[in-house]
Amino acid sequence: MKPVVLELCAGAGGQALGLEHAGFEHAGLIENDRHACNTLRLNRPDWNVVEHDLFVPLDLTPFKGVDLLAGGLPCPPFSVAGKQLGQQDERNLFDVGINYVDEIRPRAVMFENVKGMLDPRFANYRDWIDKRLKKLGYRNAWRLLNASDYGVPQLRPRVVMVAIKATQWDAFEWPQKMSAAPTVGETLVDLMAEAGWHGANEWAAKASTVAPTLVGGSKKHGGPDLGPTRARKAWAELGVDGLGLANHAPEKEFSKLPRLTVRMAARIQGFPDVWQFSGGKTSAYRQVGNAFPPPVARAVGAQIVAALQATHCQLVSAAE
Repeated sequence: MKPVVLELCAGAGGQALGLEHAGFEHAGLIENDRHACNTLRLNRPDWNVVEHDLFVPLDLTPFKGVDLLAGGLPCPPFSVAGKQLGQQDERNLFDVGINYVDEIRPRAVMFENVKGMLDPRFANYRDWIDKRLKKLGYRNAWRLLNASDYGVPQLRPRVVMVAIKATQWDAFEWPQKMSAAPTVGETLVDLMAEAGWHGANEWAAKASTVAPTLVGGSKKHGGPDLGPTRARKAWAELGVDGLGLANHAPEKEFSKLPRLTVRMAARIQGFPDVWQFSGGKTSAYRQVGNAFPPPVARAVGAQIVAALQATHCQLVSAAE
């Protein structure tokens, strides 16, 4: 039987898709954004999508004892782009996530967040999380992973926390770096040329590195763009106008810096082209920009599966 996962803050399914590829089946995916829930249902009609705010109590009886509890918990509380209020931020869900661990007692846990989570100012909070997990019978570790090390054409440094039952921890190993990621040009040249743009190949040759981190943005602010001034400057160096997103690929005689479409951004994030996004351009881009790249989730998820299977084999051997 396949291992079973419950996801928190599932978003548009980046982590879910990666874990599916790693061999997991989903017991449930909890998400409070209507458009993201519709995206999940659109792509996987058989998934149990629970549209729910994690700050509101939920009956977790159906999920007790799942193999993995995973979640891309909100990053603004720990992002250097914000005020870094951490555990004092009203959007922080780490406390809730640990409460879920306590209630359902999964065999393993995987939480993802921004690089800022490893900032020294949050050392005491990480220590509190570590101690609480230890009290619940787990061992855990934090690791900074770059998406570009796992085939994603984007830097996107992300902190991943993995916890496994203490008796099974020694079987877990972090994933090794994979082959070099393709450049932005190599990744997007066919999409840029979709409408016959004559400059697509020339553009691709100049877009010769991986992308800066995509920024999903806040629901409180305006339409989609590729981030603050520094990020837009980095995109401009790759020949991309970061002030907004385009509805279509450049036309034949287009002569300015092109903008990304939602599909292009999704490919930069590691989504397959068949993955569809529900909602308008702004909502769709936010779903893309806030996602955990599927290839990274797959890499970590596969290591968790291997650890759980190794432990199972050891138990079977001991019983025999």
